[in-house]
Amino acid sequence: MDIVASIPSFGNILYTIGAFVVALSVIVAVHEYGHYIIGRISGIHAEVFSIGFGPVLFSREDKWGTKWQIAALPFGGYVKFLGDANAASDRASETLADMEPEMLRHTMHGAPLWARSATVAAGPVFNFILSIAVFTGVLFIRGEAIEPPTVSTLAQLPAEVGALRPGDQILAMNGIETPDYAAFYDAVAALPVAPSIDYSVLRDGAQADVFGPYPFPPLIDALQPGSAAMDAGLKVGDVVTSIDGTPIAAFSQLQEIVTGSDGRALVVEVWRDGAPLEFTLSPRRVDLPLPEGGFETRWLIGMTGGLFFEPATQTPGVVSALTYGAEQTVYIVRSSLSGLYNMLTGAISSCNLRGPLGIAETSGAAASQGWISFIWFIGVLSTAVGLLNLFPIPVLDGGHLVFHVFEALSGRPPSDRALRILMTAGLSIMFALMAFALSNDLFCP
Repeated sequence: MDIVASIPSFGNILYTIGAFVVALSVIVAVHEYGHYIIGRISGIHAEVFSIGFGPVLFSREDKWGTKWQIAALPFGGYVKFLGDANAASDRASETLADMEPEMLRHTMHGAPLWARSATVAAGPVFNFILSIAVFTGVLFIRGEAIEPPTVSTLAQLPAEVGALRPGDQILAMNGIETPDYAAFYDAVAALPVAPSIDYSVLRDGAQADVFGPYPFPPLIDALQPGSAAMDAGLKVGDVVTSIDGTPIAAFSQLQEIVTGSDGRALVVEVWRDGAPLEFTLSPRRVDLPLPEGGFETRWLIGMTGGLFFEPATQTPGVVSALTYGAEQTVYIVRSSLSGLYNMLTGAISSCNLRGPLGIAETSGAAASQGWISFIWFIGVLSTAVGLLNLFPIPVLDGGHLVFHVFEALSGRPPSDRALRILMTAGLSIMFALMAFALSNDLFCP
């Protein structure tokens, strides 16, 4: 990644850092609140709840005796429980030795095993809950498409093609019936790429035969943060009219040219607000997760296409929305684990692992596409943070849960000496992982 090119001005770097801090602060607050609230319910007293590290900027103490604070370095947070020596929840041995049994019960180290395990696990669990809530909320905001396919608004295209109107229900395309979106997409696959298509629609209670544009024109519906298309200056709503002088009528044609480019620079002409513009960009190798598992490596420029119309929507049911949110979260977990496995086995590039600079850049890019895109990114990142914290590495929540499993099986916790050695090893692993991810941010394309 070319840092100078990706952050071309001081204003942009402030925007990127600001978006990153907001996203991280929300995720950390939810994660730490999970530890705090389950600890409180389990009888473990929290002395400090902090967003950020370093000098305290603001603080107040609540009626339960917990100090809530915001610190100057907003790149993390912690909950310090009674009996902890520090923010990492190390055992304050001397303090614990002098405690009365009743007070000891309210410490992280003196509480029953079930209470400690629940408190530790609550952080990642709350991250997953946040992700499900975000994806569910976005579906409620966007709504789910009404079937049969119904036109809400029409996209702005270079030429006015056809006579479809808002409110039209699309009953068939080129004679192929489209009672729902599954049938609609099957029909698209059978259509020839052409400037116009015959549509049968239901309009004002009567069937009408009209013509309209190809269902998936080369219209940019979304841009991938940090992609070649975004870096080149393409925008959502642009319509690609040609690549290297070859006219484009369908998004699938664009995909074929990019996939077969082998990474060579492409001259892309687009139509934006009634005027032609020209961009030069080079596709990048990207490892894409496959529905059946594994990855596929392809040349991409980082844009997705959209229909020539915005579908009419309705508010989804609570159960279907929650199911959608949970499915999205599970998909991210599965894709992340598959990606990690394939990186370890060398099946895909280790450059897929990004560090703080890459995440910050993605935060700013997501925020630049609108608040819904940014909130969606928070949901994705929250899942990643929850999953990372469940890895069985000392210093992470997953490492502490492994200690608890050992205690449950052996009847005693690991010794202080063993804990010190394991925690040091865990810190070394995390620092090495962070250094590797940072080097990817700096040197990977």
